[in-house]
Amino acid sequence: MNRAAKRAVISFAALAAAGAGAFWAFTSPSLSRVEIATVAGAPDLANGELLFNAGGCASCHAAPGGDDRTNLAGGLALATGFGTFHAPNISPHREDGIGAWSVGDFVLAMRAGVSPDGRHYYPAFPYTSYQRMREDDLRDMFGYIMSLEPVAGRAPDHDLAFPYNIRRGVGLWKLVYLDGARFEPDPSRSESWNRGAYLVEAAAHCAECHSTRDFAGAIVPETRFAGGPEPDGQGFSPNITPHPDGVAGWSEAEMADLLATGFTPDFDSVGGSMAAVIRNTALLPQADIEAMAEYILSLPPRPTPPRD
Repeated sequence: MNRAAKRAVISFAALAAAGAGAFWAFTSPSLSRVEIATVAGAPDLANGELLFNAGGCASCHAAPGGDDRTNLAGGLALATGFGTFHAPNISPHREDGIGAWSVGDFVLAMRAGVSPDGRHYYPAFPYTSYQRMREDDLRDMFGYIMSLEPVAGRAPDHDLAFPYNIRRGVGLWKLVYLDGARFEPDPSRSESWNRGAYLVEAAAHCAECHSTRDFAGAIVPETRFAGGPEPDGQGFSPNITPHPDGVAGWSEAEMADLLATGFTPDFDSVGGSMAAVIRNTALLPQADIEAMAEYILSLPPRPTPPRD
């Protein structure tokens, strides 16, 4: 190899090393743009159970095929265009679940999508919505989960295609799509409207299903709540904005009845993944159901995006 060729090889190696170093630096979990406040005080378990239900935790993390919402062994498979994700065990089991976590670990996971050992969680775990939650509510949710029975057993590893199986790359995704902002009440709106906004936008993460996503799997803002394909490509989550394509003409009482019973104003009933959602929202206090209905019907009307 002549001197010029050697210089070219060395230059290429240096550029590759610099690129790898930059990738490693910019994808660090410590760069997740989320401020984590200190959480103090004893958890309110009743509030924790309410938020556990609002968050639909059992829908993903309860053992598939059973009726026990508190058996949080995980294992549910979520097939997507990126591969198959498996919901983990979040029971208080110290080895297989999250029993060895601190409340700070839980808040970090929910708001920043970072594990206690410093790894990124994939955004199939909807921390882009959970990041809006208050730390005291997350403390209460964690306290409630810790009050449940530990369950042994680990879920299978995710089965993802290249390059999505490079977990470190999620750090780049977060730089674009994770803003770290908490929910801020609107002082011009009623207390019930703000409560509904908090539940819909943060804890219940309704937009995560009822929106279209871009090539990176992030919500397209212009389609937020206007409907979108189910993550597994089977079916389409409906438009829930007050647009003629969606729920225009519904009353707050009718929307609240849907969230409590699963029945629409024309006496149809929801199915698919929404049926699991209703099993969660039906457990909420009536005032919270009505607050969610109030907020949903105040959303900007948006047309349903085209179905590809």
